[in-house]
Amino acid sequence: MFKFFKKNKKKNSIKEIYIKTAALLIHAAKIDQNYHVNEKNIIKKTFISLGVENEDIESLISQAEEYEGKSNQILEFTREIKKTDQNFKIKIIESLWRIIYSDGNADIYENSLMRRLSGLLYLEDKIVGEIKKKVKFN
Repeated sequence: MFKFFKKNKKKNSIKEIYIKTAALLIHAAKIDQNYHVNEKNIIKKTFISLGVENEDIESLISQAEEYEGKSNQILEFTREIKKTDQNFKIKIIESLWRIIYSDGNADIYENSLMRRLSGLLYLEDKIVGEIKKKVKFN
């Protein structure tokens, strides 16, 4: 399990960040009460782009689904993510918008989530808005 995380405390913290990040993406996918295959595929593609090996993705998502199911607030997901670099956070925000727009629109709950996340992840609203436009119109 998780070949890329073995025998290294730093890598274990990366594993924790990835699980929390995946849980956040899953949470966004579930916010409209519909967690579909295309949203799961967006999550998979996100982690492939981050260097997670294909054979580790299902385990990562399974652990994240369990973690998300037990959680009752997004602060648990963002606590470690906010410590990552700007590029990582931007990639995650882009994936979140892709998940939200995978059904063609963003409802008030999804937009509210993204406003909250921009603050929790220390990203300027302008950056989050530009990413939203990029995803929405591509």
